[in-house]
Amino acid sequence: MFENLTDRLESSFKLIKGEGKITEINISETMKDVRKALLDADVSYKIAKNFCDQVKQEALGQNVLKAVRPAQMMVKIVHDKLAELMGSEHSEINIKGNPGIVLVAGLNGSGKTTFCGKLALNLKSKKGKKVLVAACDTFRPAAIEQLKTLCSQIEVTCYSEDGVKDPQKIALNAISLARREGYEVVVIDTAGRLAVDNELMDEISALHKAVNPTETLFVVDAMTGQDAVETSRIFNERLNFDGVVLTKMDGDTRGGAALSIRAVVDKPIKFISAGEKMEALDVFYPKRIADRILGMGDVVSLVEKAQEQFDEEEARKLHKKIARDQFNLQDFYNQIQQVKKMGNIKDLASMLPGVGRAIKDVDIDNSAFKSIEAIILSMTPYEKENPSMINGSRRKRIAEGSGTSIVEVNRLLKQFDGTRKVMKSVSSGNFGKMANRKRR
Repeated sequence: MFENLTDRLESSFKLIKGEGKITEINISETMKDVRKALLDADVSYKIAKNFCDQVKQEALGQNVLKAVRPAQMMVKIVHDKLAELMGSEHSEINIKGNPGIVLVAGLNGSGKTTFCGKLALNLKSKKGKKVLVAACDTFRPAAIEQLKTLCSQIEVTCYSEDGVKDPQKIALNAISLARREGYEVVVIDTAGRLAVDNELMDEISALHKAVNPTETLFVVDAMTGQDAVETSRIFNERLNFDGVVLTKMDGDTRGGAALSIRAVVDKPIKFISAGEKMEALDVFYPKRIADRILGMGDVVSLVEKAQEQFDEEEARKLHKKIARDQFNLQDFYNQIQQVKKMGNIKDLASMLPGVGRAIKDVDIDNSAFKSIEAIILSMTPYEKENPSMINGSRRKRIAEGSGTSIVEVNRLLKQFDGTRKVMKSVSSGNFGKMANRKRR
């Protein structure tokens, strides 16, 4: 996400490195390169030009502190303006009501139905809401079955009516059911088309008026760039939606939609979605995205992801096991599963400052864990708890059972032994002392 834009902006800031102060000449050269970077990211010319003019105006009016180099000051100004361009502060979804009604609109292929499932899981797991999803896309034959499958995976009720083609009737019946059975939020999946047309706009407008949603979200495919911005403008004229959802952020997206939509429709981006996993949905924080674009990482989001997946009580138990040198391969396997739930490993690593650029060309994905998982799963409970007792014959059996080699089994056991020693050392050192002080 934003990798190309990040590289181009970093190159732009190099033009001012080594300069003693910000001048009309060096700022013009830098902003010319920044404008090219934004245009390459599929940001419209008008928005890119206005952005660069604002940055230039603010930079020339700054008194650069002696302790801050001009290039650092430029990064700070560009960061603030990027965040401002995308909306400055994040905007919460409105689910207040009896029930709260979220209408989801968008074109076919934008990831709309998948987003409905992700949103339902998000509201259920993070906000503790009882959610009902209404299948109102009667235009695409597979949409209802797809939504049913997704809802089954996340254990959320999906409401549909076989043979009924009227989306208003299905939606209103779903809302009535929600009121009777205590559902707090109804998420309505609507029909899309392959392109904007009058039939689509009339249908979605009528449905919007009939259900009177507390929140209307427009889903756009981030890979469509300026097309996404134009589609957003057309839908907003008819629906006056409350926010935008950018999907497929893990694809070949250049970032133009994220940087342009707010300026065009004056509506916040509320969520970004990457990948097919139901957990792969993030609240859109403009300042954090600006951090990522400028290669500063996003440690706050990384910590939040970790907090969502790691149970505090389980963490305490694990700490005790490490301190007593009882950390075993089953614990190691469990930790791998927790990390995988946080998302793609490369995306997580890129949230660390400076790491994203370093691993840009490195192929890292969750499949890297497959051989490790296979080896551990081929062990008996006794072997997982007592790795030191795994002798040569056991290693041969484990290798054959996991479809790996004895060399790979030996490597894992050696790495695990080293990891356990380091963890015990850290636990008994400063980290352990800090934990004890906190408990007291």
